[in-house]
Amino acid sequence: MQRAPIIVSLFVWALLSGDATAQDIQLITLDGQKKMLTDPGTVPAGARKPDVTIVEYFDYNCPYCKKLAPELKALLGQDRKVAVLYKDWPILGAVSVYAASSALAAGWQGKYLAAHDALMNGPRLAQDGQVDTLLQSAGVNVDTLKRDRTGHAMEIVALLARNDEEAHALNLSGTPGLVVGRQLVPGVVDLNFLKELVAHSRQEK
Repeated sequence: MQRAPIIVSLFVWALLSGDATAQDIQLITLDGQKKMLTDPGTVPAGARKPDVTIVEYFDYNCPYCKKLAPELKALLGQDRKVAVLYKDWPILGAVSVYAASSALAAGWQGKYLAAHDALMNGPRLAQDGQVDTLLQSAGVNVDTLKRDRTGHAMEIVALLARNDEEAHALNLSGTPGLVVGRQLVPGVVDLNFLKELVAHSRQEK
């Protein structure tokens, strides 16, 4: 079944600070946003009833995602009405796929966010064993994780395929891919710009 276009109009927003002087920010359709947020397969971080939800498509081995992580964490600490929904999109090799699958499997222990933070804040992953060690240190039961990774393999594969389909529908060329409300933002942004995007999303409502 063919999906309806997920992206509509384009506008330009000049950055006040960050890695670039200006960025093109595309707007996601309301239908596309609804599909993105419905039954996402993971629990969001932050507000339980947010007025703005940020979606991030990421890879645990992406250095830019690691750079963005503390900015998102700082935003959540300062704005109690924002939630961040992480969408695992492992595009940087087999270890990335293993890490994403393991983090998602940790969700059956109620440990997805703990697994996400441990892997995102850890070193670059070169071996699968590193993933298990980091998750164990974050309080994940590795034996249970292995059983869930096998027992729920089809669900995990389906969720990763869904995230990949969404990322391609958004025309993302790499990680991180960030959607703030309905605003699709390419690349890394800083905390101040995140706040601007959140404020703009609230104004649009």
